[in-house]
Amino acid sequence: MKVHHRAAAGLAVLALAVAACGGGGESGSKQPNAEQSQQAQQQMTQTPAISINPVPYEQVKDGGTLTLAIGQWPTQWNPNHVDGNQADTATMLDPILPQLMMADENAQFTPNADYLSDVKNETVDGKQTVTYTINDKATWSDGTPMTWKDLEAAWKANNGENKKYKPASTDGWDKIESVKKGDSDKVAIITFSKPYSEWQGLFNRGTAHLIPGEHITTPDKFDNDYNQKIPATAGPFKVEKIDEGTKTLTLVRDDKWWGQKPKLDKIIFRTIADSSAEVNAFANGEIDAAYIEAGNPANLQRAKEVPNSEIRKALSPNWRHITVNNSSEFLKDKSVRQAVQYAINRDVITQSDLKDMEWPIQTLGNHVYMNNHKGYVDNSGDLGKYNLEKSKQLLDAAGWKQEGEYRKKDGKEFALNFVIPASVATAKTEGELTQAMLKEAGIKVTIRPVPDDKFFTDFIIKGDFDLVPFSWIGTPLPLGSLPQIYKTGSESNFPKASDPAVDAAIQAAVDETDPAKAVELANAADKLIWDMVHTIPLYQRPDIWAVKKTLANWGARGYAYYDYTAVGFTG
Repeated sequence: MKVHHRAAAGLAVLALAVAACGGGGESGSKQPNAEQSQQAQQQMTQTPAISINPVPYEQVKDGGTLTLAIGQWPTQWNPNHVDGNQADTATMLDPILPQLMMADENAQFTPNADYLSDVKNETVDGKQTVTYTINDKATWSDGTPMTWKDLEAAWKANNGENKKYKPASTDGWDKIESVKKGDSDKVAIITFSKPYSEWQGLFNRGTAHLIPGEHITTPDKFDNDYNQKIPATAGPFKVEKIDEGTKTLTLVRDDKWWGQKPKLDKIIFRTIADSSAEVNAFANGEIDAAYIEAGNPANLQRAKEVPNSEIRKALSPNWRHITVNNSSEFLKDKSVRQAVQYAINRDVITQSDLKDMEWPIQTLGNHVYMNNHKGYVDNSGDLGKYNLEKSKQLLDAAGWKQEGEYRKKDGKEFALNFVIPASVATAKTEGELTQAMLKEAGIKVTIRPVPDDKFFTDFIIKGDFDLVPFSWIGTPLPLGSLPQIYKTGSESNFPKASDPAVDAAIQAAVDETDPAKAVELANAADKLIWDMVHTIPLYQRPDIWAVKKTLANWGARGYAYYDYTAVGFTG
């Protein structure tokens, strides 16, 4: 899957893999045994946190072109916008837009000296206050100095007060009381009304890259100024060409860049929707790296055979799931959603997607923390276990009676649509497995392929689905995903789920400043999210790349952010 939606903790992604297959009718017989679970845990401990071929800047060759593939071409380039909240979009913006704080593989943040000369997080008059001192040299590509007003504009557009804006997430932004000018235009003083422990995630890919404030000062500008265009940048690279015909973005060194000179001359992002085509392009030398999607071990084996290449893999905060539309006609009743969850064997789908991928085959029992995170607890309970009889009992109790092949209520057949991006074979396989499993419970499922580039904008975001598989691409700060994805009214709460108890539990978790207590509260919220059946977690998503051996400082980055000035080739 390669379409990403970013939460304050993640982006959303479709899946671009040609999949392995498996039937659905034998779903009860494929539970992993204790030995398999132990092997998965062992594999997890052996998978590195980062694999990018680290090479000192001085040893990276000067010059060269890096050609990469993306899965979905965007129309909205504003990373703050719900329509621009895709991982592919964030990947293309990384070399050309500011990230004020940078994360490493241990999820530790440090100020980005290219944009900040200083940052202070302190308590002033009893309130959390973060003061950003912007690098004197930091300037937008249109010649406008980068100032405190850019940070103020981001806050006003994203804080949720003006309902005409459509931000991907209000998390964190809604806790800011004010953004004011300090001693100069280069100093932004941010005062929080409530403590916000994940403040480092603001103004980078964790929430959204910083863009010039003048382009988001009104909802109209927010919607349109970066729609199918990128009017201003501020990074080591700049836009040479956006080619809508070939769906290709070409970046070149920005001679006005004030920081460390980038090693590469050029970066090209090509849209290749099909994962097998991506691996073919890598094997043919057309691109320098290929993402290896779950569900296609043939791609992995083919990539391993490409001369002068290597496989780089790392644990990352990304996960695969099925979103369940809480507002659709047949799924408004929580007990019915729970029946659907009981009838879906997560182990079977996980095993189908991860078989022969040389990745831990382990289902995910948490909506917030990944299997390898210190805060991880399996909160799935009974709902996480396949139980066809329990599913049938709940459906009977809800008035959905078996009549022939499928169930009916008040003369209406229980029929769901499973929306998938048309070119993504993994999603198709997941749909077929789900279709077979739910048929055993008396629920009809129709697999509905839609155009890849419309999958999010026209279907997921608009709520035009019953069940839909995709991935959340996370950040080093997981708590931000809670309000973004699950809280009532969030633009990224795609199932339009709403539960006051869930909202209160989420608020308690994100308001907590003690890290250990915050983890405890986040897990308490997670239990309620399981009960609500907002999203059915499947597994921690593999981060596996086939890469040219000579490509340095790039690959499976895990929690870390790339330094694109140091990315390049060693030969």
